[in-house]
Amino acid sequence: KKDAANSGFGTTSRRIGKDSVKSFDCCSLTLQPCRNPVITKDGYLFDKEAILTYIISKKNEYSRKMKEYEKQVKQDEEEETAKANAEQQKKLDRFISTEKNIVSNKAVIPSGPDRLDFYGHTFTLYSVPILVEKPSTSGAISNVSLGKRKELPSFWVPSQTPAAKVSRIEKPDSRIYCPVSNKPLKAKDLIEVKFTLVKDPSDRKSLIAKENRYMCAVTHDILNNSVPCAVLKPTGDVVTIECIEQIIKKDMIHPLTNEKLSESDIIPLQR
Repeated sequence: KKDAANSGFGTTSRRIGKDSVKSFDCCSLTLQPCRNPVITKDGYLFDKEAILTYIISKKNEYSRKMKEYEKQVKQDEEEETAKANAEQQKKLDRFISTEKNIVSNKAVIPSGPDRLDFYGHTFTLYSVPILVEKPSTSGAISNVSLGKRKELPSFWVPSQTPAAKVSRIEKPDSRIYCPVSNKPLKAKDLIEVKFTLVKDPSDRKSLIAKENRYMCAVTHDILNNSVPCAVLKPTGDVVTIECIEQIIKKDMIHPLTNEKLSESDIIPLQR
């Protein structure tokens, strides 16, 4: 910077060239002159084919993401069902193991017959067996006996190695957003635009090669990037902002069709 200042030339700022600026009549997606121009409610110009292709691709992407989300929801339901069944089976296994421990830890203490003489009659008495619970030999119930083997992963068996969980998929948004303004966009909201060609019999250049291609539909002023423009929604005609301020806003009547206009019918063209 010091050398540049001393030499008198070579600054860090640079002006953007003409080729780097999108022309006012070019599509915001293809950056080429529109064959069938349409405009959004926010004033962004698109080629009809390009913006409809974009909308269809976004709808297909939403359908794909929705199928993945529904698959994830179905897997979650199956996992919940399997978890509930496993919990029920675990309770059943615990109950069966407890019952087995009670039966195996009980022993019968036999009691021999006893005789009783009563007024010359002899009676034989048999005692009822007594169930005495023996203390358990093991201090705690083994995890393996309660079916814990399936819960404990094994790092050396391929089928039981722990795996990283897949990231969760959020429910996709069904709305489609404008690629420029990022606002909700619908195909039915697109408004067809009608440019007025410059009539010059002596100019035999092609439409793309012409520098002055279009003019205001009312005042016939030449349109370019330095002239602010707007679109009249009922007919799609492109006029200059100066025409709107000086002519149209006086009576709010369309100059070409004598139709009553409102503020929402005037859409400024974004440059």
